[in-house]
Amino acid sequence: MTTIKIYGPVASRAARALWIAHELGIPFEHVPMEMKELKQPDYLKVNPNGKVPALVDGDFKLFESMAINLYLAKRFNKDGLWPDSPEEQALCYQWSFWGMTEVEKPLLTILIDMFMTAPDKRKPEVVAEAQKTLPKPFAVLNAALENQDYLLGSSFTVADLNLASICSWAKPIKYDFKPFPKTGAWLDRCLSRPAYKAAKATK
Repeated sequence: MTTIKIYGPVASRAARALWIAHELGIPFEHVPMEMKELKQPDYLKVNPNGKVPALVDGDFKLFESMAINLYLAKRFNKDGLWPDSPEEQALCYQWSFWGMTEVEKPLLTILIDMFMTAPDKRKPEVVAEAQKTLPKPFAVLNAALENQDYLLGSSFTVADLNLASICSWAKPIKYDFKPFPKTGAWLDRCLSRPAYKAAKATK
């Protein structure tokens, strides 16, 4: 089997690809990358955007974290991570894209302001606006989980992994999930998986 290469530091969207690689139990090489390496000609042949993550599988190159995870889930399916029916596969795409469009930006806005911005450069009004946008998607997610443990029912799939990888950013900012108990419990359930912990510990 060709060894997969996953490019990008753990503290980036590459964590999603590392998580699914651990879930699937596939051999892979982690290439952490530093900022100065992203614009090097060799790396730009892998990802011409000069960003992470990126994946190489033999002669195949792929960028965009959700595309990488959906590809790996389908290619190396294990324990139903990639569902069989077209309808459930469509739901995996739905929740993955929904997370990127509805949840990622406000969470990332708050995270960057809290932990990566100098105190004199912070913008509390921008953070407040981002905080105001989060209850709506979390309420949608809470309703979807009303009678089930995972997004597609009783089994963990790539839909849960992809969305939980985004929602995990709610942890360092200490987002209060009390109004959305199903969402909070689902997120804890996903982040308690051994593969998630292994991904976070990847060197």
